Amino acid sequence: MSACKVLLLCGGRSEEHDVSLSSARSVLKAGITGIEITPLVVDKNGTWLSLKQSIQLLDGQNLSVVDPDSKVRLDFGLLENQQYDVIFPLFHGPYGEDGSIQGLLKLLNLPHVGSGTLGSSVGMDKIIMKQVFASCGLPQVDFRTILSINWRKNPEAVLVDLESLRMPVYVKPANLGSSIGISRVDTPKLLSSAIENALEHDRRVIVEQGLTGIQELEVGVLGNDEPSTSVVGEVSYTSDFYNYTSKYTDGLTNLIIPAPVSQKIATSCRQLALQAFQAIDCAGLARVDFFYDPTRCQIYVNEINTMPGFTDTSMYPKLWKASGLSYKTLVTNLINLAMEPR
Repeated sequence: MSACKVLLLCGGRSEEHDVSLSSARSVLKAGITGIEITPLVVDKNGTWLSLKQSIQLLDGQNLSVVDPDSKVRLDFGLLENQQYDVIFPLFHGPYGEDGSIQGLLKLLNLPHVGSGTLGSSVGMDKIIMKQVFASCGLPQVDFRTILSINWRKNPEAVLVDLESLRMPVYVKPANLGSSIGISRVDTPKLLSSAIENALEHDRRVIVEQGLTGIQELEVGVLGNDEPSTSVVGEVSYTSDFYNYTSKYTDGLTNLIIPAPVSQKIATSCRQLALQAFQAIDCAGLARVDFFYDPTRCQIYVNEINTMPGFTDTSMYPKLWKASGLSYKTLVTNLINLAMEPR
């Protein structure tokens, strides 16, 4: 029986380019029997590298020795003629996790790992995601949205609208991950600069009510129309919030699995994770993040990530390892789910 051929897409134009490459390297190093994985890197300018150049880059080799003419624009034949069984779009952030590549793969009738166009695009956009969650009755913190054009025309009116939120608040670009462009604001005088910072990454911004004395909990979801959930994990860190540095610097974040919460709270988180997953029509995998306020015994859905970090030390694989699935088995299951009719 021939091996299942998988094309692993990674990199991309997003500011999470390097995170995507790290995830891809972990998948390639897994060495899964019966699965042949070929990587294809998209560089930060949106250029699709050659297969040879992609392998060299992920191996840590210096690409300056490679003929720059070996770079190629995406050739549909590259996807179709190679007859890959499954495409694994391991992009994080815009231009890959947001439904764009998923739409292309749907046009080419190629099965792929993860959510389709709808689930990916809604999951990437924090504003639309929260509006969908609200329509489904999922508990969330209060939030406001800002359009760049309204901020440029009348910033005073925007700031007045934000006065109903108490400090601290979190200011975020609508479409980005890994906490890039996010600011914690503890005093109103710092709001304007935080909004300007977020607008450097997106024309739409979300301002969320901050909470104190909370636990940040996460649940992995795996499956298509009948998904299952992992154990609950907790993220602990020493910085003001779970920022990019905390996420990707060794020693600054502690992943506690299982989370030190009651069985009742863990069960509620897992149920809410399934509701969030199904609310935006996810498939394959997702990680759902929560805030838990122990003083009020209240859980809030923070967000859903349709292509979470996928190194062997990332929270999503670690949650499933604690639930009984090895990294190799997890990747294998995701590839099998991609070929499952929906």
